Order: sequence, then C-alpha cells, then structure tokens
Amino acid sequence: MDKNIPFVDLKAQYLSIKSEIDDAIKNVINDTAFIKGKYVDRFEKQYSEIYGVKNVISCANGTDAIYIALKSIGIKQGDEVITVANTWISTSETITQSGGKPVFVDYDIQSFTVNPQKIESKINSKTKALIVVHLYGNPCEMDIITEICKRNKIHLIEDCAQAHFAKWNGKKVGTFGMAGTFSFFPGKNLGAYGDAGAIITDNDELALKMRKFSNHGQIVKHKHEIEGINSRLDGMQAAILSAKLPYIKKWSKKRLDAAILYNDLLSNIDSIRTPIIRENIFHVFHLYVILAKNRNDLSEFLNSKGIATGIHYPTPLPFLDAYKYLNHKPSDFPIAYKNQNKILSLPIYPEISNEQIKYICSSIKNFYNA
Repeated sequence: MDKNIPFVDLKAQYLSIKSEIDDAIKNVINDTAFIKGKYVDRFEKQYSEIYGVKNVISCANGTDAIYIALKSIGIKQGDEVITVANTWISTSETITQSGGKPVFVDYDIQSFTVNPQKIESKINSKTKALIVVHLYGNPCEMDIITEICKRNKIHLIEDCAQAHFAKWNGKKVGTFGMAGTFSFFPGKNLGAYGDAGAIITDNDELALKMRKFSNHGQIVKHKHEIEGINSRLDGMQAAILSAKLPYIKKWSKKRLDAAILYNDLLSNIDSIRTPIIRENIFHVFHLYVILAKNRNDLSEFLNSKGIATGIHYPTPLPFLDAYKYLNHKPSDFPIAYKNQNKILSLPIYPEISNEQIKYICSSIKNFYNA
C-alpha cells in the first residue's frame, strides 16, 4: 500500500471512468459545443430526472448559484438573510452582494449544521430569507427548519454544495425550500473539471427568473428584459458531469462506508470525537471531520506519515476580517468559537481503500498513544 494518502484523489476517479470522460471531452470538441447547447441541455434534463425536480438552472459555479437564487427572490438593500456561522464565505458574501445583510447563527455540535433552536431569535421584520448549509454532506434538521420558515413567512434556500443526493428522512436536500443550490467544483461529490454550478426548484416562475438573470436578463437572445449577469455552465463541464452522474449513488455509498469504518476504528480514542451518523438520515460525507485535541500537532504528525488533512473552516465567518463591521464577539457563537481549533478533516473519497483508512487510524492511535 502506498502510504502517501492525498486528501482527495481526483486522478483515481478519472482512471476509474477514463473512457467515458475522454469520450465526453472529445464529443464536445468535435461538436464545438462550448457555450450552452445540447450538452448543457442534456445535463440539466438528467439532473432534473435523477433528482426528481421540475427545474434545473445550470450556472458558472456554486457561488453564483446562491447569488442568482437570492436576487431572484428579491433580496435588496436593507433586507436581512440568516445563515450559519461555520461555512465557506460563498454563502454569506452572496447575501451582501445581493444588497442584504448576513445574520449568523451558531451550529449544533452534534451535526455541525445550523442549530434550529437558535434561528427564531434572529428573525425580525427585516428578515427575508434563511440559507441553510448541509455542511460536510450532513443534512440539516429540515422538519423544524421548514416549519420555522413557514411560520415566519421567510424564504428558505438550501446550500447543497457539499451534499449532492443527501437525504433527510428519505427526502433529498435541496427540495425542502424554494431553491437548492449546488457546486460542481472538482473536489465535490459530483465534480466537474473546472468551476460549475446549478440551482434546482419546483417553482416554474422562480426558475424563469433565475434562468433569465443568469443569462444577461434574456431568455430569447438579444431580448434583454432586465439586467442580469453572465453565469453559464460550459459544454465541456456539462458533458463531464453527465459522464459522472450515473456513478454518484455508488460513490456516495462508498463515502458512507468509509466513514463507518473510520468511526469504528477511532471509537476508542478519548482525545477525538467522530461524526455522528443519525438514523434515517443519508449523510454523503463530502468531508469526514473529527474534533481533535492538539489538532495542529496531530495534523503535522499525520503529514509526516504521508497523510494529507484539511481544516474546514479555520475561522468561523463572524470572526473573519470581512465581517468585523458586525462587531461580533466569541460569546455570540460559543460552539463555533470553541471548536475552530479542534476541527480536522481526514481523507475521504470513493476510491480510498480500507487499508488506507486503517493506516490513517493506526497513525492517529500512535499519536495519542491510544
């Protein structure tokens, strides 16, 4: 076994379906279908069918997907949009770009997703929407969250960038609110070979607004009904995603199997806490994140053993320089603040072997003398 274990192995995935990927790329070049066109149309149709939604609006990346959704529901200057404190900045910066103000909520220590018990205290007359993030591939508590949004008459958007095909009580994430947004960044569970994104919705009127806004405010070429943006999925990425799509369910199962093995092998180490796998919830484990004592030393030790690790994310959003103007203090988000120096992401991807996971876990045990 090669003891140099990458954080994610995109080369291994490519080699596993090399002929399909090579054919997809060759076909796009032969057809010179580089912008929009039949490969984009085909992927949107395929994703719509396999996800079970009426509309898929492809776009340039996952950040644009959130921005397009916010603009299409009418977020404007003075509006407030609630989101979770521990995620990538795309979720919050798009709120600001839309003219709104991001309002952060702490997360639940068990799931790493937004704590639904903390949401309503942040709702006021300016609140127009809530963006939940199915972080690490783990669904939020959607029953409670959906009811909160209905009761308070605010829009619900689901950031599914890390949670393709994850399920809450049998229902796919992204289908609870008005819209679900996706990133197909290369390292995602369903990843392109460059930037790519999409939005899903069963609301036909909203879908039309999104499609129009993402394409310079036009549906018919040169008939610009509004000012929009240029955010298009290119044909090459669409063809690659179509080639990968038939494998996503199998890959998701392999990620879950890897996480279960990790949990089993690390269960007796007092110095770490492994992710909880809840019943009736399909966690697709985009990331496998532990809470570890002496996190930095552990990371350096694993690196010395050829094991790559990551930190997602080292600084909670409210404490970034970008949000100093909000004047937050650690006591505002005690869970996010307390655990920012403990979170550590271990390698996980469909192609990781049981032997590699055993080597990683053995190395962790050696570090802690467990």
